[in-house]
Amino acid sequence: MWGLKGFKRWVFLGAVITVALLLAAAWLMRVEIIRTTLDPRVPFQTYRPPGAADYAEARAWALYPDAAAAPALPADVFFIGPTTYNGGDHWNSPWRDEDAWRLTRRAMLPNYAGPFARVGRVFAPHYRQASLYSHLTLREDARSARVFAYTDVLAAFRVWRRTHDTGRPLVVVGIEQGGLLADRLVREEIAPDAGLRARLAGVYLIETIVPADAFGPGSAVPACSMRAEAGCVVAWATPRERSAREVLDRSLVWNSRGRLVDLGDRAALCVNPLLGARSDAPATDSANLGAAVATGFGWNERPAFLQRQVGARCVGGVLEVSKPRSRVFKPARRWADRLKVPPYNLFYLDLEVDAQARVSALVGRDAYPRPAPPIETSITVRGSPINRID
Repeated sequence: MWGLKGFKRWVFLGAVITVALLLAAAWLMRVEIIRTTLDPRVPFQTYRPPGAADYAEARAWALYPDAAAAPALPADVFFIGPTTYNGGDHWNSPWRDEDAWRLTRRAMLPNYAGPFARVGRVFAPHYRQASLYSHLTLREDARSARVFAYTDVLAAFRVWRRTHDTGRPLVVVGIEQGGLLADRLVREEIAPDAGLRARLAGVYLIETIVPADAFGPGSAVPACSMRAEAGCVVAWATPRERSAREVLDRSLVWNSRGRLVDLGDRAALCVNPLLGARSDAPATDSANLGAAVATGFGWNERPAFLQRQVGARCVGGVLEVSKPRSRVFKPARRWADRLKVPPYNLFYLDLEVDAQARVSALVGRDAYPRPAPPIETSITVRGSPINRID
């Protein structure tokens, strides 16, 4: 550039500035660009969703324990996975969309169902999840897509009750979109049923905003106040690449009629996973038992744990998490993936220990003697159940 003189130098500088402004605009508008690309461009009222799964079949489940195997672990875990389908063609994913299933199998199950593998038999249904696009807009169509996804989760849970429920302690886990669906499932299917509620060890609504007043003292299923407590809810959401205000302003919650409405001025529930309790007290990184990058691991493979990676504190209804010490906890490369839950779990071992403590509190004894018993379960890969034994 410095070899240029006069008018040519100004033309060059103008071109550089123009390109820089365009790149900056693209950077700032990246979510809007993704949103436009993934819009199905059809009203949900006239949309024909993909066909439903038959939950009597093993292939309808992402994780499905072998019914013939002796239950080596004391509990059952009903797991509802996060968003892995981007959108574009559908408001709701086909229940076995290959791209969505590939991300589920490679990243979401190892990182988020993995902590519960040593808690109980894990049942994780495929479901016609609302697309990523439906989480980038507050349109009524997008709300309808999320409500529709609940019909599959409810159907899968009822099949589990009819065919697999043998009266064992129950843990319910939902991640992001799955957490929203798990919230309704707990409040409408579990809380009103005294027998089922009495067997509820814990509920985990991870990366999920729920109203705090729905889980206050005296609620059928209250927020957890300590780790050695059963029948309660652990819920939190982290801002990640957004501001806390944006997270709260764009959050939808269930009303009493099964509709999704704005959180509004209601306070959000935050239970610190490092403390196992609803508290605004800070937890330093010394409380972090073990973070993990389990992406790419098989169901029978245990990841290495990195301790003392993050501290965390509930502030204004969201969980503020410090920057991890290790560089292995990097965000995804593609922007669409960066809008989903991360391909790692900063609270992997914390969740495992927490869930085991709640099951033990429910049954009134240490239900998990060390060393941990072998895990026997199945993982469905491309429609075929494959038994895995750790």
